[in-house]
Amino acid sequence: MAKQEDLFKNVVSHAKEYGFIFPSSEVYDGLSAVYDYAQNGVELKKNIREYWWKSMVQMNENIVGLDAAILMHPTTWKASGHVDAFNDPLIDNKDSKKRYRADVLVEEYAEKINIKAQKEIEKAKARFGDAFNEEEFITTNARVVEYLSKYKEILSRLAKGMTDDLQDVKALIEELEIADPETGSKNWTDVKQFNLMFGTKLGASAESAMDLYLRPETAQGIFVNFLNVQKSGRMKVPFGIAQTGKAFRNEIVARQFIFRMREFEQMEMQFFVRPGEEMQWYHHWKETRLKWHLSLGLGKENYRFHDHEKLAHYANAAADIEFNFPFGFKELEGIHSRTDFDLKAHEQYSGRKLQYFDPELNENYVPYVVETSVGLDRMFLAVFATSLQEETLEDGSTRTVLKLPAVLAPTKAAVLPLVKKDGLPEISKKIIEDLKWDFNVAYDEKDAVGRRYRRQDALGTPFCITVDHQTLEDETVTIRHRDTMKQDRVKISELRGIIENEVSMKNWLMKM
Repeated sequence: MAKQEDLFKNVVSHAKEYGFIFPSSEVYDGLSAVYDYAQNGVELKKNIREYWWKSMVQMNENIVGLDAAILMHPTTWKASGHVDAFNDPLIDNKDSKKRYRADVLVEEYAEKINIKAQKEIEKAKARFGDAFNEEEFITTNARVVEYLSKYKEILSRLAKGMTDDLQDVKALIEELEIADPETGSKNWTDVKQFNLMFGTKLGASAESAMDLYLRPETAQGIFVNFLNVQKSGRMKVPFGIAQTGKAFRNEIVARQFIFRMREFEQMEMQFFVRPGEEMQWYHHWKETRLKWHLSLGLGKENYRFHDHEKLAHYANAAADIEFNFPFGFKELEGIHSRTDFDLKAHEQYSGRKLQYFDPELNENYVPYVVETSVGLDRMFLAVFATSLQEETLEDGSTRTVLKLPAVLAPTKAAVLPLVKKDGLPEISKKIIEDLKWDFNVAYDEKDAVGRRYRRQDALGTPFCITVDHQTLEDETVTIRHRDTMKQDRVKISELRGIIENEVSMKNWLMKM
């Protein structure tokens, strides 16, 4: 646990030191759970967004984009259920005065038990090797059976308490003797619901202003525009509408850096299908979205599916793609079969039909919806934290390297003149002028070339191009590869092709 905490501190520190993420309003001591993306962070975030958009919209003929307004008619949120049901179960510790999400306290307790079971399984794997039968071991090893049984029982009781009676959740916390993570106190208040939407007003004066909400999700903008998009684009079911954009939630327990923020960005796609066909599309998108994540090469072992036992009021199936963050496996993306709840609710509250005429079936119906929703900020954190590594080199020295997937790296190449004279800076800048039409490139002439290499390693730059005196003779340069530190002598004219081969979205998405 201490090692994980140290890793997470390094992630936060590195993000600030190298211009990826700053605390918002830091000159005024910051604003809790709000962050600014700095010069390198905004590039990495943009590249993640574009990688998602390319795979979801550009590569699918039946998916189109949308950019709905953040402010929506207030009845939208009544219809969607957010006014009445968008709540977190909160519990206060009477001694520390700290506030926590009650369900998260229980889930984190249960996850520790699950981790114990997984450690037993991993030990057995190492001991028995190829002869290991994992399924048999899980069902016959007394310790593992006990751990997993306890884990499932806790989550089942939590789900029941969240649905039936929040006091049962408090009773479960007391029974498990869950303590305040910071102080160890077990003196808890009752569990209460807290609505997460930010309120605002629209109007010229306080007397005439209309009460509005900052949207807590981007999905509703898609639903209310369903018919507009379908008719103007002549879309045929099945088809999807994709959107990226800001959402706002008044998280009381916002923590873990950019994992849980009050202002965040979502990348969502709502896929409209015939009633009765939703489950086949649900499984299709589960598989497709996992392939997208795996295409980035962050390690298959860092992903797992978590199928929901407790379903939202609008869903008939739901699963999370969880990622192994520095603080454990947590939700990265949700895939939900939302049935026809949303469109029917907006029909009811608006008084307008939101139906599709299917020419093949010769009938009107309200489509069912399969949703994929990934947090862009969480995706940023997953990529950044996994890529940040400390390496011990052959000579015993160490280097900090940010091994970002090259397709996402903020800067694709840095051009370094060996010295600041003899015409080398001029050649370097000429190379930059040529490459910058296709790639984000940087010029770096300060310090010894070895220190510049280390600086670019820490920034995640895949290539360093060094211009030296031999360049004057034969128009060749040294290109250094970030991950292997291998150096090749190549023609200046070959640089574009080498970089393109490593950073092309096409080449990365072809791995799906």
